[in-house]
Amino acid sequence: MATTTLFSSSSSLLSPSPSSSSSLPLPPKPQLLKLPKALPLAAAAAAAAALLLSTAPPSLAAEPKYPLHLYKGTTASAANYGGYGGNASKKDAAEYTYLVPDTWKEHLVSKVEKGTNGTDSEFYNPKKRAEKEYLTFLSGFCALAPRDAVLSNLALSDVQLQDLIASAAEVGGVRSDEARDGKGQLYYLYEIDGTGAYSLIKVTYARNKLYAHFVNAPNVDWGKDEEMLRTLHDSFRTVDDVQAGDAVASSSS
Repeated sequence: MATTTLFSSSSSLLSPSPSSSSSLPLPPKPQLLKLPKALPLAAAAAAAAALLLSTAPPSLAAEPKYPLHLYKGTTASAANYGGYGGNASKKDAAEYTYLVPDTWKEHLVSKVEKGTNGTDSEFYNPKKRAEKEYLTFLSGFCALAPRDAVLSNLALSDVQLQDLIASAAEVGGVRSDEARDGKGQLYYLYEIDGTGAYSLIKVTYARNKLYAHFVNAPNVDWGKDEEMLRTLHDSFRTVDDVQAGDAVASSSS
């Protein structure tokens, strides 16, 4: 008599069924969104300010640190000077030019000042009266003398300059040099670091006259305004070296 197998082999029991082999795909894992770290309040404010400045229209551009204008001077003898100096109204006949800070005031040069040391024009800082620039001239010259002789002659009629040179000479604070412009005109350059004050002097010769441009400041102000004061010093030249009708100039740095 044949026997009937009641149980299949263990392998058939353990084999996966068709339904289990076609299981559903797993859902994708959620991705974490990384947010930028919040900037500190001060850093955020600085970044916002930088953005505003970088996108500001040209009309909002920063103003020059020290706006300047071009002064044009015409020398005249004390006898033909009238009541006071200040030749700003004679720009068409200018003999020399230099830059002046817009905030400085013009000192009206008197006949006495002109006759004493040949001062032709002067401007000063109204907040620091000792910080100033001025120009003197002497007639009757046919050429520039040696540098040391020129400085000594300038000091003869200027007691303050004499004292400044004397105090600076004790510590080696008197320096001189010379330079020529693009047209070959010779300029003497002096730098005097005296007790309590600093002076820059630029001298040249033209039209049988000796022109000397001074920029003076107390030492405390020199330390603060050196860049501007050197700009004033460098700007002086006789009219032969500039074109008539030069526009107003402004500094940039």
